[in-house]
Amino acid sequence: MDAIPLPSRPPDDTRPEGGPPALEVRGVSKAFGPVRALSNVSLSVPVGQIVGLLGPNGAGKSTMMKSVLGLLRPDVGEILLFGRNVREDPVGTKRQIGYVPESASLYEFLTGAEYLDFVADMYGLDPEARRARIPQFLTGFELAGHENTLISGYSQGMRQKVALIAALVHRPRLLVLDEPLNGLDPRSARVTKDLLKNLAVREGVGVLFSTHVLEIAEAICDRVVILNRGVVAASGTLSSLRDRAGLASSDLEEVFLALTGTGDLGEVVTALSH
Repeated sequence: MDAIPLPSRPPDDTRPEGGPPALEVRGVSKAFGPVRALSNVSLSVPVGQIVGLLGPNGAGKSTMMKSVLGLLRPDVGEILLFGRNVREDPVGTKRQIGYVPESASLYEFLTGAEYLDFVADMYGLDPEARRARIPQFLTGFELAGHENTLISGYSQGMRQKVALIAALVHRPRLLVLDEPLNGLDPRSARVTKDLLKNLAVREGVGVLFSTHVLEIAEAICDRVVILNRGVVAASGTLSSLRDRAGLASSDLEEVFLALTGTGDLGEVVTALSH
C-alpha cells in the first residue's frame, strides 16, 4: 500500500499544550422558517482528536457542518476556530479547514488533475508543494493513470477520492467530513481511516466526522456527539455514553438507539413484516 504524505508543519504553526480547541461551537441555533434545524448546540473538537457527529436523518448534522464552514450563518451563538471567531475572519479561517460534503459537486468538465490544481490555486498552495503532494495522493488512492480523464467519466468512488484529496492537499488544521467514506472501496476506506488517525495523532489535526455507519465511528472516533431533532442528545467518550445509557457492555448502535429514544424497534419490524 503506497503511503499518502502527512503534512509537514512549520515550527510556528504548532499549538502549545493547553491552547484552544480546533473547533468550538457555542450555543448555536439555526431555523429555516418554522423549522428549527439546530437549537442551542454546543460542542468542541480538541486538537488532535476525531469527534464523531452522529444522529438520525434530519437531526441537523449537515446544518451544523455548513455553519462551521460559514456556508450558513447561525441565528444565535458563535463558532470559534482555534479561538478565532469564524465571522470575524471568514477567509482566514476557511484556509485552515478541509471539507468533504455528503454529495461532492465537482467540475465535471475538468480532469481530476485540473480540478486538484484549481483547488490548490484557491488555497494558495505553491507549485513545488502541489507537485510533491498531488501525485502521492493520486497514487495512494489509486487514481494515478486516471488523473487526465474528465471527472464526468469518473465513478462515484473516484469522485469521492478526488473530494478527499481536495480536502487534504493544502494541509488543513481542521477537517470537516460529512460521510467521507461514501462510495469508497474497502481499500480506500481503510486508507482514509488510517490517514485520519495519523493526522490527528501525529500532526494534531482536529477532525469532525459525520457518519451513519456506527461501526466506523466506534473504530476511529475519540469522542462522539449525538444530535437528535436539532439538539445535543449526548456527547462524550463511548464508555461514558454506555454508562449514561445503562448499557455497559453494548456496542455503539445500541447506545445510539437508546439515547435517541428509538431502542425498541420490535413493533416497527413486526408491522413491516406483514
